[in-house]
Amino acid sequence: MCSLFAPSCEADSETLYSKVTNPSLNPSCLQDLPGFTRSVFERDHALVTPESQVFSPLPDWINTSGAYLITPAIGAHFVMYLAKMQADSKSALPLKDVERFVFVVQGSVALEAGAVYNLNVDSYAYLPPNMEHLMKCDESATIVLFERRYAQVGTDVPELKIGITDEHPLLETPGEIFELRKLLPTSGPYDFNIHIMDFKPGEYLNVKEVHYNQHGLLLLEGQGIYRLGDKWYPVQAGDVIWMAPFVPQWYCALGKNRTRYLLYKDVNRNPL
Repeated sequence: MCSLFAPSCEADSETLYSKVTNPSLNPSCLQDLPGFTRSVFERDHALVTPESQVFSPLPDWINTSGAYLITPAIGAHFVMYLAKMQADSKSALPLKDVERFVFVVQGSVALEAGAVYNLNVDSYAYLPPNMEHLMKCDESATIVLFERRYAQVGTDVPELKIGITDEHPLLETPGEIFELRKLLPTSGPYDFNIHIMDFKPGEYLNVKEVHYNQHGLLLLEGQGIYRLGDKWYPVQAGDVIWMAPFVPQWYCALGKNRTRYLLYKDVNRNPL
């Protein structure tokens, strides 16, 4: 078995991303306010906060509940969901020609994909379309998954990729001050990438982005303000955001701790 141990940066693996699985509603006086939610759905964006995430048994999975957070029903070309795996749980395969990306937020899972890999917190796996694989969990784990029907171009195909976030080098971000890592290769066979973006308190995006790419975002740590369209949203760890093509978007990190978020972005394909 290959074991991937996530290094400790600001917290050990027991507390890293703990706000995703144990979110706190700030201010705390709103926690028991009937009917209150920060969740919003608009034509070109959505904010899905933890108190609105609805979990139910995942189809064909064993001992696993999931919350579908982004789907084609809102205009996205991908699916994003959280899966809570319990003791003796097993995954199901995605649909035919669908690729899958898995990121471990809490606990650990064993991935069988040719070999057996132990995926711990902050580790991930990319499974190419139609690749046989199985995830198992002996105790409990929370994972976030992205799935997309693969957009084939040419004859090259993507490969299985497994890794840990902080093993990736920081990339240059001209004109920006945040830290960026890309978890997947930037070469042509890969039709999306997953970015890990880190902001110190007070840091913000310099570019007020408007582009054709879609995004699915999970805030792993921290808090701040996200501008989407002409609206400004307070956000914190555990929140999920969908951004449609060409919605104006901008972020500023606030509070006392860093912001880290995980971001899906479609790449390497002509918009036509």
